[in-house]
Amino acid sequence: MAVLSAGAAMPAWAQDSVFDMLGPGRVLRETDREGNTAAAAALIATNEPILSFDTLHNLQLAIAQYEPFVAAGGWEEIPQQAYQLILGNSSPAVVQLKRRLISSGDMALVDYASDVFDADTDRGVRTFQARHGLVVTGQIDEPTWYAMNVPASTRLQQLYLNYTRVQNMAAKLNDRYVVVNIPAATIEAVSGGMVEQRHTAVVGRVERATPIMASNISQINFNPYWHVPKSLVRQDLTKYMLENPNYLTEQNIFIYDGSGNKIDPTTIDWANITDAQVNYMYRQEPGSANSMGHCKINFYNPYDCYLHDTPSKALFNENARFHSSGCVRVEGVNQLVNWLLRDNGDWDQTKVDSTFASLQRLDVECKGRVPIHTTYITAWANRQGTVSFRDDVYKFDEQGKVTFEA
Repeated sequence: MAVLSAGAAMPAWAQDSVFDMLGPGRVLRETDREGNTAAAAALIATNEPILSFDTLHNLQLAIAQYEPFVAAGGWEEIPQQAYQLILGNSSPAVVQLKRRLISSGDMALVDYASDVFDADTDRGVRTFQARHGLVVTGQIDEPTWYAMNVPASTRLQQLYLNYTRVQNMAAKLNDRYVVVNIPAATIEAVSGGMVEQRHTAVVGRVERATPIMASNISQINFNPYWHVPKSLVRQDLTKYMLENPNYLTEQNIFIYDGSGNKIDPTTIDWANITDAQVNYMYRQEPGSANSMGHCKINFYNPYDCYLHDTPSKALFNENARFHSSGCVRVEGVNQLVNWLLRDNGDWDQTKVDSTFASLQRLDVECKGRVPIHTTYITAWANRQGTVSFRDDVYKFDEQGKVTFEA
């Protein structure tokens, strides 16, 4: 084995090897990033509902925790230099990042905060991201950077507002209900005070907001036709047809007049569409391209709002899932349908899935009229003490709104 003589320079390969053992390489090798993600998810993936009487108690505890902290000045902002930091990085901004994570309880207090983005920092960032409904990457990406720089006083105000919102609604809850929480873009199916199913959702964008209301789920439409709303014909369909004259054919959408006669799309001047033409029936056939996917979940409301499946599954992986025209798209909707048809007695998961696959048009009345609440809760807590926050996407927090028209 070759031995370096005294005073000899260490070759470059040896320098790299030593640096790898002692520096970022070692941090990267020894950090269980998947384990950190799982630990972060476990803090929020409990069976406690976002909307319940228990939520009130948990919010009270969170408020009691945040009030003295805010009175003492809250947490510091993290600098722009922290943007895009990730495991293994070394930077003075890491020290400020660690202080921020410690302040909000996402990272344990340490005697000395080094400038290395280490395993504890990685876990802290993933915990923060999970609590704020962000895609858990472990990196200080743009949504994470902005969320970390929301002042503690703003978070406390969210806790106050949402305590009142939950208080106003808790007494109206049944033993079994569905909650669509718009700011979180999630759905919970609750029974006996416990969440039995939780689904990622896509809700209305700001200019076409999902309405806040209470109703009862009445019917499941399997493999439905989709009747394009008149507002979408004028706002969207005309634009798509001008860009691509074959759009309706490609999307399997047919036009019918008031007498049920099929209309040829080429006979319509899409740049100058008339009111009479807007009022035609634009119907999309069942199939893989159908905007409602394999099912539509109906409940009475004056807004023509409903839950539905979607062929656009990639949207469920985004941070901000505010893309719809007011209706709510549901990930794993087949499981929710099975849960809603529990009282019918003749449905199970296999039957639901096979009906989806058959493309058969079928309407099933729900014997159990499960209540549904679309809500606006931007802050909540569970009994573990984990506090979750979401962006005030519709600016109701900014307006101080605590009650909504049902």
